[in-house]
Amino acid sequence: MATVITMPRLSDTMTEGTVASWLKKVGDTIKEGDILAEIETDKATMEFESFNSGVLLHIGIQEGESAPVDSLLAIIGKEGEDISALLAGGAPTPNAEVVETKAIETSKEETTTVSAPAALPTGVKVITMPRLSDTMTTGTVATWLKKVGDTVKEGDILAEIETDKATMEFESFNAGTLLFIGINEGESAPVDSVLAIIGPAGTDVAGIAENFSKGGDAPVAAKTETAAPVEAAQPVQETNNSDNGRIFASPLAKQIAKDKGINLSQVKGSGENGRIVKSDVENFTASAPVAAPQAVAQPELQAAPKPFVPAGEVVTEEIKNSQMRKIIAKRLAESLFTAPHYNLTIEVSMDEAMKSRAMINTVPDTKVSFNDMVIKACAMALKKHPKINSQWKEDAITINHHVNIGVAVAVEDGLVVPVLRFTDAMSLSQIGAGVRDLAGRAKTKKLLPTEMEGSTFTVSNLGMFGIVEFNSIINQPNSAILSVGAIVEKPVVKNGQIVVGNTMMLSLACDHRTIDGATGAQFLQTLKLFIENPVTMLA
Repeated sequence: MATVITMPRLSDTMTEGTVASWLKKVGDTIKEGDILAEIETDKATMEFESFNSGVLLHIGIQEGESAPVDSLLAIIGKEGEDISALLAGGAPTPNAEVVETKAIETSKEETTTVSAPAALPTGVKVITMPRLSDTMTTGTVATWLKKVGDTVKEGDILAEIETDKATMEFESFNAGTLLFIGINEGESAPVDSVLAIIGPAGTDVAGIAENFSKGGDAPVAAKTETAAPVEAAQPVQETNNSDNGRIFASPLAKQIAKDKGINLSQVKGSGENGRIVKSDVENFTASAPVAAPQAVAQPELQAAPKPFVPAGEVVTEEIKNSQMRKIIAKRLAESLFTAPHYNLTIEVSMDEAMKSRAMINTVPDTKVSFNDMVIKACAMALKKHPKINSQWKEDAITINHHVNIGVAVAVEDGLVVPVLRFTDAMSLSQIGAGVRDLAGRAKTKKLLPTEMEGSTFTVSNLGMFGIVEFNSIINQPNSAILSVGAIVEKPVVKNGQIVVGNTMMLSLACDHRTIDGATGAQFLQTLKLFIENPVTMLA
């Protein structure tokens, strides 16, 4: 009997998946353990293994397409087996054309407005904006590599699409001519909006984009937005097309003329259509009749020259927000405006920590940083103050008795937080190796989704940039985040004497819904004890 394979849930946050590539095609023989396809989430691309043997009878989700978890991905069975019943009663998928064809007989009008495969001209394929991550709701076309009228072959790269995590090449899985582009370069549109239409050359596709699926209005809105700056950037050229007696001059030329007291009506323009430009004003020599009114004021100007007024052009640059930047903005804003933040700051002596680190690093193949020591101290302090290791829910506060510390890592496009699981059970050298591995793979975008989930507390360190003290925004659902500053050499008082010491500022941002001020202060006292006396972390 044929077996239905559904879109797997590859992480606890995954709601949809994208088929990056099929490694088998319909008609191929499948053995248990064969890799069927590569499935892409917002964090990684993972191989999907078959747990059944047989022949691949049907593919429900084509390469580059997205579908919810548990959607029909494929059907495996015996060669020639009838799977029409499975297709008729299977999960809804973007490519379930058999189901759609049957639905046409019952409601032609309704089918046309939803996806209307039968209404499409022969050979025409509608390409929609793919969902490239489980958090992606809109996509931005960074670059089109094909234009309308170009011949497209199967496997050609149509465009580069930007998500919240990366800019990815979008491959065509159909051959034909590019008949229509629904989302222009630099524009954004919701997932499943019409991206392009491919079909035989000369096919009339008028009206298909408007009637196909959802999100058809998104590209139109984006076009309106992008047209506005063009109109605003051309006020000077508009003045040249008027015959109402106005003086045609650039804003800079007008400003210079005003500063120099020059009557622009006496200046001959050398620009397009007689427009007065900067050089015309600078090179202008007033005739005798024009100079006469200025003769009286001339001695006064020489005696008391005007103050210098700088002239220039205002230049701005607009950079489109990446999907990652939009997600960071959304989540940090939600955290800041939903969790009542307060910050506690404490100064710790680093003299003993510096001595201990130097001694530890004399051990062969061992490298421990000050940040590793802070992470270890945090893990031990959290075990003693579990209320810091908590999460807010509307009906209850969850106390985590396991310690998973997230380490903030800056990447090219933003910020990610890989997680060290069960940090309290790790040694200093294990923490150091773990942080280096996670940070390295974060910067190359090779972290697995599970390696960025499940943190109970977060550490953010800007000390390497010379930042002495700063406050962070809580990484929800955590209740606190520790901000670590630089080690500073300065005079300190020890045993009544002023001596040179090394200190570091720690700032703890807390969610007041779960952590009271006294609780946060007690945690920082314990943390200070561990850092100032590293030997206590061995107890």
